[in-house]
Amino acid sequence: MRNILIIGAGRSASSLIKYLLRKSAQENLNIILGDLSIELAKRKTYNHPNATPIALDINDVAQRQAEIQKADIVISMLPAHMHIEVAKDCITFKKNMVTASYISDEMQSLDEAVKANNLIFMNEVGLDPGIDHMSAMKVIHEIEAKGGKMILFESFCGGLVAPESDDNLWNYKFTWAPRNVVLAGQGGAAKFIQEGKYKYIPYHKLFRRTEFFHVEGYGKFEGYANRDSLKYRSIYGLDDILTLYRGTIRRVGFSKAWNMFVQLGMTDDSYVMENSETMSYRDFINSFLPFHASDSVELKTRMALGIEQDDIMWDKLMELDIFNAKKIVGLRNATPAQILERILNDSWTLQPEDKDMIVMYHKFGYELNGERKQIDSKMVCIGDDQIYTAMAKTVGLPVAMATLQILNGNIKTPGVQLPIKKEVYEPILKELEAHGIVFHETEMPYVGYNPDKLLGN
Repeated sequence: MRNILIIGAGRSASSLIKYLLRKSAQENLNIILGDLSIELAKRKTYNHPNATPIALDINDVAQRQAEIQKADIVISMLPAHMHIEVAKDCITFKKNMVTASYISDEMQSLDEAVKANNLIFMNEVGLDPGIDHMSAMKVIHEIEAKGGKMILFESFCGGLVAPESDDNLWNYKFTWAPRNVVLAGQGGAAKFIQEGKYKYIPYHKLFRRTEFFHVEGYGKFEGYANRDSLKYRSIYGLDDILTLYRGTIRRVGFSKAWNMFVQLGMTDDSYVMENSETMSYRDFINSFLPFHASDSVELKTRMALGIEQDDIMWDKLMELDIFNAKKIVGLRNATPAQILERILNDSWTLQPEDKDMIVMYHKFGYELNGERKQIDSKMVCIGDDQIYTAMAKTVGLPVAMATLQILNGNIKTPGVQLPIKKEVYEPILKELEAHGIVFHETEMPYVGYNPDKLLGN
């Protein structure tokens, strides 16, 4: 039997585990699933004969190293900052490793040692990052192969609620880490390049500058800019590209409504609010409003935001029950962002019968034989249920597939890497289609930057 050690049995691991268990007899696999909670590890392995659930404390160095030594390959589904010790052990014991997380500076610093030991450390092979890299590089390489020159690349991805479960005015529910949603866009201006010019959007304006697009069968969406769209410019081989923009997808109207929280200061995570444990929801919103002896909190809110009582923005706030004087925050020493997350969880938590949805959209602009062309590539994935969500599928399945490709010797290039080589993305994208994760590519009239019609930039 070949041993695959999976560290972490959280939400994103469900489809990963299921895939490997289904392959275990055919591929001669024993899946060792380690988690702090042995009960969770047992639940996720369903008493499968080729699974070994164990209680694993990643901080227990002796236990961690013993389990890594026994493995043929290691999958780390831990929080990103916890991968590094696992990675160092994998070098020590000469084990390949797979994660869905961004390559940190610490992980990149191991590249020389990983190559020296002829090991493969495959990172960023989940959804975003992951499927976005693979689906983009497939089309970029195809364009380049026929002699085309890339001039525009826009890429958007979002975790949303499926249409059949979309039952609130925000058209949104938490399908992943709520904290990441509340803190989205913070830490510096969004940076991208448009028509050859560097552009920056400061945080306080981020949610008022959105792009719009349509997905057949699912309607209209909007996208706001990621913090650094240029991170992968050189990695993708797009150093000379005129427009490069990466963003996050939401339903139309979400960003404008979210901007109310930004303008009031509710998404700030840099300070603690006094008496947060006993604060009511109404106290919380009132904390950001001017004092007035007679005006109600509702009136002060509308005045501060410049919205009328018949505005849909007002209805969205009311729907969150944010003016309730009886609901208590109940968080000690909490920041505004933490309190906002607590309030939103009341309304935006997926219910047992709810399904989630992943939407990804790429736009490729290129020149070929003196003519400008465009390809739109779109993917929608709907979750099965609360365990096998669209998020779990799109994060976990490519991790599992990459693991098996490495184990079977089909991926050979050593080093700390992400899945941008053909040997990696080609078989994974093909297999993902069998699981309903399909990109539909359409040739479109080019609608990007046209230098002949330039009026301003």
